[in-house]
Amino acid sequence: MSFGKYVAYRLVNAVIILFLAVLLMSALFTKLATIQLTDQVNSEVQQWVRSYTQTHHEKPTEQMIEQYKQSRIHYYHLDQPYWKRTWEYAINTFTFHWGQSFQKVFGTTVIVDQIKTALARTILLFTTAEILVIIIGLALGIKSARSPGSLLDRTISILAMVTTSLPMWWLGMLMILIFVVYLGWLPITLYSQVEVSGWTNILKKMSLPVLTIVINLFGGWAWTTRNIMIGTMQEDFIMVARAKGVPERKIIYGHALKAAAPPIITMVIFGLIGSLGGAIITEIVFNWPGMGRLYYEALQLNAVKTMMALNYMFAMMTVFSMVLADILYAYLDPRVRIGAAARS
Repeated sequence: MSFGKYVAYRLVNAVIILFLAVLLMSALFTKLATIQLTDQVNSEVQQWVRSYTQTHHEKPTEQMIEQYKQSRIHYYHLDQPYWKRTWEYAINTFTFHWGQSFQKVFGTTVIVDQIKTALARTILLFTTAEILVIIIGLALGIKSARSPGSLLDRTISILAMVTTSLPMWWLGMLMILIFVVYLGWLPITLYSQVEVSGWTNILKKMSLPVLTIVINLFGGWAWTTRNIMIGTMQEDFIMVARAKGVPERKIIYGHALKAAAPPIITMVIFGLIGSLGGAIITEIVFNWPGMGRLYYEALQLNAVKTMMALNYMFAMMTVFSMVLADILYAYLDPRVRIGAAARS
């Protein structure tokens, strides 16, 4: 199978899987939306009755109330069959026609604008932190793999186990306690409110969560990279290169790292794209208005449409990560394409 055909094959599979996932989510969220819309209709009917009474100084008749109620039911498509509403909801979600929520989050009810705002802030914090984690983790992992069993290797291994085992939200609270409460290096007002203005204040507010994420995640990256590199350095072609007198630096960066690239690239892809989803508890701890905070607010406000759109975004990120990893694997290792052709 050629590389172009393999890419097309993976993309078609991804679209089918993503649509089936959206269809399943729509079936679940349509039930929730029906309950919410029914309550909304009843609320609008009561509000209309009060408004009519105040304007005309008499209550509307039962027939008028029923007519208005039926008009609202038709407006929200509650008079349509469940399967039809589920299908339309799936199509609208899949094509990014998310509409508006009844509740205002981040200053707007337009769901696309809510997600745009949250996603930009998530990239600013979590993706920035993830890039630092990748750089530090890869550098320490490669350094540790060059001298397994050394003091540096043992130190990195211990740090990896300790930092990775710490809950990120707990570490975040500890950082606030140390740097904000005890040392007073940052004002408490930065973390007592969600919104802050000015790039200086934003960068100050970013500093602690970025430091927390880096401390929490770099050890796992270093440990995994170390193990991948050590396994690669024991391969026969590395021994042959050493026997030929190839410099150690060239062996590591020119041979071993290239051979270890596929799993490392997969980690990078999942790390970077996964960072776009944010982290609910960490964002609440630092009052950071990102994707995690948006999902939390949607849960609190029972904003069904916003939750559906966010779940679609998370599913799309997951599927895209897997497809991109598969494509890069196939590019780096043609045997993957041969295996895919044999299975198909």
